[in-house]
Amino acid sequence: MQEIKSIDIMSWAKIHALFGIVWGLIEGIIAAIIFPTIGLVHGMIGLTVFGVASIVLFPIIFGIIAFIMGTIMAILYNFFADKMGGIQVNLVQK
Repeated sequence: MQEIKSIDIMSWAKIHALFGIVWGLIEGIIAAIIFPTIGLVHGMIGLTVFGVASIVLFPIIFGIIAFIMGTIMAILYNFFADKMGGIQVNLVQK
C-alpha cells in the first residue's frame, strides 16, 4: 500500500472545476429544454430567455463554484492527511 500524503491544490482545483463545467453543461441543457417550455405555457418570456442563456451561464457558474470548492477540499485534505494520515491506495506497475 502507498499513501497519498498531499494533493497539489491547483491541479485538484482545476480538475474539480472541469467536473463542475461538465455538470453545469448537463444542467444547462436540461434547463434550456424545461424553462422555455414552462415559459411558453404560462406566457413568461423571461423563462424562455433564461432557458437558452443557461447553456452558457450554468457551466461558467458551476465551474467557478467547483474551482473554489476544489481549492478548499485540497487545503483541508492536506491539513487532515498531515494530522491523521492520507488515503491509502494499492498501485500496480505494468
